[in-house]
Amino acid sequence: MRIVLKPWKYPSILLFGIGISNIGMWIYFIALNVIVFNMTGSALAVALLYIIKPLATLVTNLWSGSIIDRLNKKHFMILLDLLQGILITCLAVFYTSLWVIYILVFFINMASSIYRPCSVSYMTRLIPTEQRQKFNSLRSLLDSGAFFIGPAITGLLFMSGSPILAIYINAFAFFFSATVTLFMPNLEKNSINKLPIEPMSLTLLKKDWKVVMEFSRKYIYVITIYFLFSGFVVLQTAIDSLEVAFAKEVLSLTDGEYGFLVSIAGAGILVGAIINVVFTKNLSISLLIGLGSFTVAIGYIIFAFSNSFLMASLGVFILAFANAFANTGFFTFYQNNIPVDVMGRIGSMYGFVEAFLVIVTTSIFAVTAHLISVEYVVVSGAFITLVLTTVLLFVIIKPSKRKYHDSSSMEKFQS
Repeated sequence: MRIVLKPWKYPSILLFGIGISNIGMWIYFIALNVIVFNMTGSALAVALLYIIKPLATLVTNLWSGSIIDRLNKKHFMILLDLLQGILITCLAVFYTSLWVIYILVFFINMASSIYRPCSVSYMTRLIPTEQRQKFNSLRSLLDSGAFFIGPAITGLLFMSGSPILAIYINAFAFFFSATVTLFMPNLEKNSINKLPIEPMSLTLLKKDWKVVMEFSRKYIYVITIYFLFSGFVVLQTAIDSLEVAFAKEVLSLTDGEYGFLVSIAGAGILVGAIINVVFTKNLSISLLIGLGSFTVAIGYIIFAFSNSFLMASLGVFILAFANAFANTGFFTFYQNNIPVDVMGRIGSMYGFVEAFLVIVTTSIFAVTAHLISVEYVVVSGAFITLVLTTVLLFVIIKPSKRKYHDSSSMEKFQS
């Protein structure tokens, strides 16, 4: 029993820290929306919070990968956790000014945008190839659990206190995450592949961008899958931005019915994540990504053509259920096929492209919905998603590409 549990000692600690952090983020997310709306009474003021996140990604991701690949990941993660905890504490103290809130949220999201590729690089080093799919399925389960627990805790806090208390709790979650990371192994202590630390300059950035482009040309199949799945994520974000308007204007749902619809989505994610964990050994990465994303598109089609609450609920449940599989598959594929030595730079650069596409696509969907109709845009978006995921399914299930899905046997890329 001891032999079985030992390999999961540090992954379990990491999962525990991720779980606490995710719950804290949901508490913060809901509380911040309530604080801004109570201050302004404006839906536009709340919508700006959603725009700040991809804008922060655009500002950071062109250069952050160069730092991530050159610094000790464990120490950098601790620093970023502490920084986010301090900034969120400042947010709770200086929440009376709307512009101060926006500025602090922007810096919080900058730190979050840097933390994401840094933590992925660390996880990839920590988790052996044979454990990654299981680990990612458990991580998906924690994400879906946080989707339920976070809002529930926030509701209790609102009943017994104020939204500011919820903000303080999220700050504590980041300090807790930093403490947990402190007990994780220092995987780069004796690394012989560590890049030399150089002063940040345009020359250095150009050199690192060249590394990313060289990798992209060398592993076209890996990058094709990456961008097809990123396109899928971008379309989901754009369609989801119109979810409330579609539910209210097209389906004529009440606030209570819409709230229940969101709960059904949460149930779909949770059920999918549980099944994913139980049967992870029997599910191939290619099927998780290909069939998972295709099924999500089917869910959007059902939702887009629904004319009743029951049909909309079915579509939402299916798309949320399948997302648990698609995300686990893609995250495992990414870890297995992107070398850790360049993971920070690749993740940051491609994250920049994805954030840019999110802003552009969401804006196009919003303007078109305003000029034509919400129903037309949601239906069109669902069909585009179906076409894209059909292409992804056919590309990823090619027998000749099986080596990319079953192991990390790809030739080591030298940076």
